[in-house]
Amino acid sequence: MERNFESDMARLQEKLLFMASHAERAVRQAVEALSSRNDALCEAVKESDDILDRLEVEIDDLAVSLLARAPLASDLRLVTVAMRISQNLERVGDEATKIAKRVLQLNSDLPLKTAVEIPPLAEMALDLLKESLDSFSKRDSLRARAIIKKDKAIDELNRRIHQQLVDLMTSDASTIVRCLHLMVIAKSLERIGDHAKNIAEEVVYLCEALDIRHPASTGQSAV
Repeated sequence: MERNFESDMARLQEKLLFMASHAERAVRQAVEALSSRNDALCEAVKESDDILDRLEVEIDDLAVSLLARAPLASDLRLVTVAMRISQNLERVGDEATKIAKRVLQLNSDLPLKTAVEIPPLAEMALDLLKESLDSFSKRDSLRARAIIKKDKAIDELNRRIHQQLVDLMTSDASTIVRCLHLMVIAKSLERIGDHAKNIAEEVVYLCEALDIRHPASTGQSAV
């Protein structure tokens, strides 16, 4: 029984890391599709979403089976963290798919000639996601805490982009539809950053047995 438990714990981690690589790749493809106006990449992202949905169910099923065996505290944390991280990864896939769908709409129209700060936002979201996943694979809570500190910067950049797009729509009504698509894309990138932060918080819990998701209610500091 113990050998089977250890084998299933290893399988849980393997599935989660496999899901993480798929989620990160989906975001990269969505971002590349936006910059290159590549419809084929958009379709690849949409296909990845189905894979991520399936992996979330598989991880949940395996986690429930492991929980039924009354694991020790450290194993219990890993199982519950795996479930919560997989939920965040599935939502990352949803946001990547939203981006891909909007890119397909944008590709049917002329590109905007005015610069909007979407590329740096995309880079920040990707960096946060990669860093959070690396902190999990390496069990690095210090790295995870550093990610949490960066979340406000991505929120601020999204607000600035929103204002840039509002100004553009106000000055040129012909850009309204395209600007609205870009607003949705920017919001999805911000949410990917939020999910990266959530994953980082789970890493802190896994490594330190400390729940920092709601510091205001516990009197703890998230960083």
